[in-house]
Amino acid sequence: MERRPLGNTGLTLPVLGFGASSLGQEFRQIDLQEALATIPAALEVGMNFIDTSPFYGRGLSEVLLGVALRTVPRDSYTLCTKLGRYSGTHFDFSARRVTESVDISLERMGVDHVDIMLCHDIEFVDMRQIVEETLPALRREQEKGKLRFVGISGYPMNIFRYVLDRAPLDVVLSYNHYTLQNTMFADLVPYLQSKGVGVMNAAPFSARLLTADPLPKWHKATPEVREVAARAAKHCRKRGVDIARLALQFSIAHPEMTTCITGSARPDRVRQWARWAQEPIDRELLAEVQEILRPIHNWFYIEGRPENNDPRP
Repeated sequence: MERRPLGNTGLTLPVLGFGASSLGQEFRQIDLQEALATIPAALEVGMNFIDTSPFYGRGLSEVLLGVALRTVPRDSYTLCTKLGRYSGTHFDFSARRVTESVDISLERMGVDHVDIMLCHDIEFVDMRQIVEETLPALRREQEKGKLRFVGISGYPMNIFRYVLDRAPLDVVLSYNHYTLQNTMFADLVPYLQSKGVGVMNAAPFSARLLTADPLPKWHKATPEVREVAARAAKHCRKRGVDIARLALQFSIAHPEMTTCITGSARPDRVRQWARWAQEPIDRELLAEVQEILRPIHNWFYIEGRPENNDPRP
């Protein structure tokens, strides 16, 4: 699988990374043995960048990763986890919780360090705390060798400029903002490159919006967005193509985005994605689908504190 450099970190990551949120049952109840088999399947096809969080399954994702990776050499994969978000409403970015969270995540996963530690969904809190308290605490953990690189993740584009205008970061992770439907993250890439920051994308399917699967109950898509996306999926079916294949291929094609993270608790689905990543994108179909999606291009929802979100066009 193609690999790309991650900013100034010295790391190279596969263009397709494995997202372990599904191991935390964020989309459906999982079969335990099937879920555990997903990790070796991902490593087998070259998806050896693994992204998780204590938020996913309230620790379940990290625990299952610890079991699945127990006999896997630590230098054969790159590991990213997060801190600060622990449930739908529980956020704690204090310096004390940083220290605790790092140690708990390491224990759950059975490793002595993670490669990347991200502040998770910082749009839900006063971002001054991230700059003034959380990031300095993370840098102290970095000095202890418990993590190699530090970054932030979240939904609004505004959060990345806010933090980077005030503090250095090694990496950032954005989701739902470089897809067939929303390409706002691409506009931010030159700014991120000017800061020497590693660029990571996630969620090419926009939480199933760009698939044939039913949306999870918590999805915030409006009726119009759902209808237009369904029309695009139907058009792909008529052409004999799964829209998910087109969505994945589009999201990994941007050369300045190091990796695109997506996850499943089904080994066969992971292997399918790896095959799609090797196949050429249908440019004609892509243009047709983008035209269908044009009425909802760059539609986004409000996440977290309103003041941390992007202005409406």
